Amino acid sequence: MTTGTMARPTGSGRSSAAGSANGGPHNRKFLPEVQGLRSLAVLMVVIYHVWLGRVSGGVDIFLLVSAFLMTRQFVGRVERGTPLDLLKHWLHLFKRLLPAVVVVLLSVLAATYLWLPQTRWKDIFAQTWASAFYFENWALTSNSVDYYAADHSLASPLQHFWSLSIQGQVFILWPLIFAAAALLARTFRLRYRVLLTYIFGLIFILSLLVSIRETGSNQAFAYFDTRARLWEFALGSLLALLLPYLNLPHRVRVLLGWLGVVAMISCGIVLDIEQQFPGFIALWPTLAAALIIIAGRSDSRFGMDRFLSSRPLVFMGGNSYALYLWHWPLLIIYLMVFDKEKAGWLSGTVVIVAALVLSILTTRFVEKPVRDWKWAGSSKLRAAAVMAVSLALIAVPLGGLQLHIQAVSPKAGVGSTPENPGAAALFAGYTPAAGSRTAPLVPALTDIADEWPQWDGGCTVLDESDVSRTRCDNGNDANPARTVVVVGSSHALMWSTPLLDIARKYNWRVIAFTAGFCPLTDGADGTVPAGCNRFVSSSVQAALELKPDAVLTTSTRAAYNFTTSEYLDPSWAGVVREFAAARIPVLAIRDTPRFDQTPLASGPDCVAKNPKDYSVCATAQDQNFADISPTDALRESLPGVNFLDFTPYFCVDESCPAVIGNVMVYKDGSHVTRTYMKTLTPVVEQAVFAATGWEEGK
Repeated sequence: MTTGTMARPTGSGRSSAAGSANGGPHNRKFLPEVQGLRSLAVLMVVIYHVWLGRVSGGVDIFLLVSAFLMTRQFVGRVERGTPLDLLKHWLHLFKRLLPAVVVVLLSVLAATYLWLPQTRWKDIFAQTWASAFYFENWALTSNSVDYYAADHSLASPLQHFWSLSIQGQVFILWPLIFAAAALLARTFRLRYRVLLTYIFGLIFILSLLVSIRETGSNQAFAYFDTRARLWEFALGSLLALLLPYLNLPHRVRVLLGWLGVVAMISCGIVLDIEQQFPGFIALWPTLAAALIIIAGRSDSRFGMDRFLSSRPLVFMGGNSYALYLWHWPLLIIYLMVFDKEKAGWLSGTVVIVAALVLSILTTRFVEKPVRDWKWAGSSKLRAAAVMAVSLALIAVPLGGLQLHIQAVSPKAGVGSTPENPGAAALFAGYTPAAGSRTAPLVPALTDIADEWPQWDGGCTVLDESDVSRTRCDNGNDANPARTVVVVGSSHALMWSTPLLDIARKYNWRVIAFTAGFCPLTDGADGTVPAGCNRFVSSSVQAALELKPDAVLTTSTRAAYNFTTSEYLDPSWAGVVREFAAARIPVLAIRDTPRFDQTPLASGPDCVAKNPKDYSVCATAQDQNFADISPTDALRESLPGVNFLDFTPYFCVDESCPAVIGNVMVYKDGSHVTRTYMKTLTPVVEQAVFAATGWEEGK
């Protein structure tokens, strides 16, 4: 989405290349129906997001329209012989775009500090940097496929900057293409429009093919990938290049206009856009918008352009950039503050009205004054100064907040500090330290997302479609006394932390083949994501080839969201028998508790909202676990498999607390923090030696 200024390019000109198109319905400097189209598209985005909780396809229309307008602008300059001066163009463009961004980002930072739980701060701060410098989409591509990224139970209030980031990148790339094509056209005496048509036609085809392939294999990544979206911009550019030649009868244009609007509005209703875009399905809204632009001014009282060119829609089109900026953070912050999963009709109306008011105020008092500021537009240096000041207004408070949370984060030595004993508080004979009631929790809520195991040897991604599918190594491969392999899901990975501590003590090597949502199962029951069966099979084979001294994994799965009972995957026993057959001892650990997965109900979020009473954040033991573990029936039939149960260190008196021994137990709705796992190391060490019969030091 571009600013209102971008809807009024400096003119397409009556070029000689247009030939017979001169005087046609599209040969106008200002296209009010396009402004109305932008207005309708942004209203679709807002309404679908706020009231329907769906994606509308309106953003795809913005991408097309922005390229359409930019192409008209640059082609007009080249055909009139006006110097392109790309540096001036970029400076003045971002000088106009950034001030409104600054206002919204500063507002989100203030709301985050005042009202949002600290568990969200680091992620929002990182996304603020990404949004300000137009790489938010790439930040989201990594998180969209990273199971081990921060909690995904709530969207970021800055997530909508993905499309603005892609546009910002194209606003750099497209002028380079226009300039290079102009140089080629002059050098080889080529027709400029024809050359551009070939270039953008090639980009359209290649990008669409990438989009289709990537959407089919990794839709979450493709949704934010610039390469998978370039075809939408290319389609807008092709439309701008060919439009002067499309002088259709006005009845046909009336029909196209109505057909385009109906297709545009119905897209988000008929299609599950969020799960299918961008791919070829995105041709629906983009071609619908193309039909509306082709229809243009129909000179008919029945034409859709009369509606799109109406004063309210044209006015709203001028505020569409700010409206898009405001609507999403207002919605997400409302949902976070009031613990809602979605907005109702009344609250949604309040959000929409607030976004409309703020967008008009932002356009009137921020965007327009800077755009019309003659001093700032009189030189490149002054435009650059405005950009620098805009970025500084974001960087200074953002950097200050990050330094602040770094300074106040508790630095207690976990496991050795009496005020933060963690699991040691449950050991026999434990006596609470005098300052344990007033000492800060560890880890800090702002650091909770980083509480995964730390591997000295690093981790290697084994499947690019899901970066949680990894091979991790502690790096002790010279002459280890023993080798232990961890296999299974992220719940098996959690137990690597105490195992790594034990390995340092006894010179062991630890290797992990793990993946989010991929426990040891063949996947036949359909309870795991696609590809898990292949990953588990390859992991088991890799583990067998290493001939380890033991394999560690999880056994049962605790009740999820309290809608199931604790259970054992039907094929679990068959998988672990492969290790038993190879005479490799298996350490099978019973699952840990799971919390309610609804927004702000998980362990750390609940603790953040209830600092005076952590007990309200506990989950009931009988809601997670069966009275008798499902593995008890298998003990006799699985020799070599040692079943370990550490439930007493997670649940006390039928309750499973979110905080034990002044340590945060969970980093999200089900994963245990590295900090708490470290406090369990003595217990795990004793259990491992007892189960395997190994002698300490050997």
